[in-house]
Amino acid sequence: MPTLGAAAVPGIPHDQMLLLLTQIGVLLALATVLGRLAARLALPPVVGELAAGIVIGPSVLGHLTPGLSHRLFPADPGQAHLLAAVAQLGVLLLVGITGAHVDLALLRHRRAAVAAVSAGSVLLPLVVGVGLGFLLPAALLGERGNRTTFALFIGVAVAVSALPVIAKTLLDMKLLHRNVGQVIIGAAAVSDIVGWLLLSVVSATATAGFGVGTVAESVGWLLVILLVTVWVARPVIGRLLRLVERSDNSDGVGAATVVVLLVLAAAGTHALKMEPILGAFLCGIVIGASGAAGRRFLHTVRPFVMAVLAPLFLATAGLQADLYALANPSVLMAALVTLVVAVGAKLAGGYAGARLSGSSHHESLAVGAGLNARGVVEIVLASVGLGIGLLNTASYTVIVLVALVTSVMAPPILRRTTNRIPLASTEIERERRFVGDPVTT
Repeated sequence: MPTLGAAAVPGIPHDQMLLLLTQIGVLLALATVLGRLAARLALPPVVGELAAGIVIGPSVLGHLTPGLSHRLFPADPGQAHLLAAVAQLGVLLLVGITGAHVDLALLRHRRAAVAAVSAGSVLLPLVVGVGLGFLLPAALLGERGNRTTFALFIGVAVAVSALPVIAKTLLDMKLLHRNVGQVIIGAAAVSDIVGWLLLSVVSATATAGFGVGTVAESVGWLLVILLVTVWVARPVIGRLLRLVERSDNSDGVGAATVVVLLVLAAAGTHALKMEPILGAFLCGIVIGASGAAGRRFLHTVRPFVMAVLAPLFLATAGLQADLYALANPSVLMAALVTLVVAVGAKLAGGYAGARLSGSSHHESLAVGAGLNARGVVEIVLASVGLGIGLLNTASYTVIVLVALVTSVMAPPILRRTTNRIPLASTEIERERRFVGDPVTT
């Protein structure tokens, strides 16, 4: 007699489950403590949360007590995949929440200045970064990275800015209402959008092999995704969220709805061999632009994501870095050159774009300094590069180092330059009306 239903799926073995729970508990506890310590030292929390993985990973614990490190994080792909799956959910929701903070109305209102600054702060670093990628030592290439794809990836890594870190920095310094702050946040939003789009194309070519046909196919699917987002997803999601708003327990149902939307959007782009992060980011933009209901539903999800899932992802990302790789003179030199190029190109590009749009010298310096923070966006990008084989441990560590240093150096430079910009009456009025809720990682 035939049986109905599928066979029972075996559960996770006892030892694997015990180790997974221990890993999550230890990483989250350490990330929370170090994140709060970083905040007390006026540093972005991302610095402490990433440091948690660095401390407990091969960079510190792995060298001090290799036996304990191996027991806690054994070289078992199955065990590593369990932890990576939890971290992946965290990064998808984090990127979705970041997308919701892209203010499309602001981009339209300040489109001339934002366009000039975005062009300068993205194109110049992208071109310089690609050139750098062709010059870096071959020892930094991952197992699946040919020179061209690796160079394109380095270009994207140099070109991106971190909207979450920039928004939090501007809010803490009471600069988000200033004209210069509005331009910085608008250009950072464009940088995020362009960065994720380019990353998806680079990721697809790295997976399928670099070639004209592969690039054309990736760009074609990218255009399809953008058209579907604007003409299909935006009206459908808007109607769905308004329907949920009228239901009982709308906040609970709404929170579940936005998580489902973000995860399915990520699955959709992944099915097209594009990065799942792209789908989550574009869906987040649509949810944020759908009205107060969508933003409120995301706000109910945000505390858990920012307090639990995001720090866990960042700590997991820190596990992949090995600072001892910098003991190799060629890797150390590559790290220093990459850092100088990343900072210099972004500062020069942002400054040039701001000057072309009519900003003063000090305003232009502030724009270049503010856009230099790369934070969590760079770390997510580096994790993708490592996952698809474009980067190895050494090059991953270099990219993570750039993310940390630029996030730490941006606030003091921004503070110094904005102190010399006079406050306009329109900015005072905007400050009275301003309400912000940026991402904090």
